[in-house]
Amino acid sequence: MNWKQYKELVAGIVFILILSAGAFALSETSLVKPLKLSPLILGILLGMLYANTLRHKQPASWSAGIGFSSKHILRCGIVLYGFQISLADVMAVGFESLLIDCIVVISTLALGICIGKLMRMDEQTALLCSVGSSICGAAAVLGAEPIVGGKAYKTAVAVSTVVIFGTIAMFLYPALYRAGIFAMDAHQLGVYTGATLHEVAHVYGAGEAMNTAGPLLEELQASQADIQREAVIVKMIRVMMLAPVLLMLSLMLRKKGDASQQSKGKLILPLFPFLFIAVIAFNSLGLLPESLVLHLRLIATFMLTMAMTALGVNTTVSQFKQAGLKPFILALILFIWLSVGGYALVKLLA
Repeated sequence: MNWKQYKELVAGIVFILILSAGAFALSETSLVKPLKLSPLILGILLGMLYANTLRHKQPASWSAGIGFSSKHILRCGIVLYGFQISLADVMAVGFESLLIDCIVVISTLALGICIGKLMRMDEQTALLCSVGSSICGAAAVLGAEPIVGGKAYKTAVAVSTVVIFGTIAMFLYPALYRAGIFAMDAHQLGVYTGATLHEVAHVYGAGEAMNTAGPLLEELQASQADIQREAVIVKMIRVMMLAPVLLMLSLMLRKKGDASQQSKGKLILPLFPFLFIAVIAFNSLGLLPESLVLHLRLIATFMLTMAMTALGVNTTVSQFKQAGLKPFILALILFIWLSVGGYALVKLLA
């Protein structure tokens, strides 16, 4: 890479960095903070706003840096995301919660793939929507994108579906809980919330709302139970499943003869899921100071926000029209499955 190419790369990265910093700042404003919208989501929204208004004035030389942000910075962010999780979190919630998470992830992913085929959807879009709904929303979609492949707008469509239905669930769950419709104790409610909501931010928001009001309030105060904490731990176990699911997708696509998964007859497995698992294992040892871990978590979130922002910069309204309604219909079906099927599963096993 010569000096000119290096400057062009840096210019594109700096542009995405500035937009991402804006997303972080916006997420802390009094207008946005109550909505529990993560910087990741705001990043893609800011990127899309730019793509559909000012993108035509963008220097062509920035494209390399934008592409670097959506691919390489993304993978680094996914790896560092492992500092959000430890094996102690898994042990804390018990075997039944781990079993419920496994069933939810596998069934949602399988259902999404099958329905996508029945609807004659674009296979890449269906896979991305299914991964996002089954595991951890936007972060899972971004993690799967390098393996599944496809154009940037397909990833943006998949992210949009999990954001829409995850946000609906974040407000719907507390409303149903306060109405007394959820016949669950605090433990079951935490497991249900963590096992079925899309984004980590959605779980935080719904859990906090249920902790502070509703029919279980006296029980929560008397026993020091914490719906939010239980829900977040169960959710982070789902996040851990991102790595094996990505490896499974690599094997599945290679078996089907996807050209992006083959090179001279050899199986190519992405490195970052293995590094993601390694970081989780290392984090479980507790060797790093808590202050450093907190900074690494913040760096991971910022890197993922940069990837989302870069994705948004490459996404226009016309591309959403091209994708049509099918991805959103698929996401709606998966949302209903998570809400209703997950409820039955938790009542049966938790």
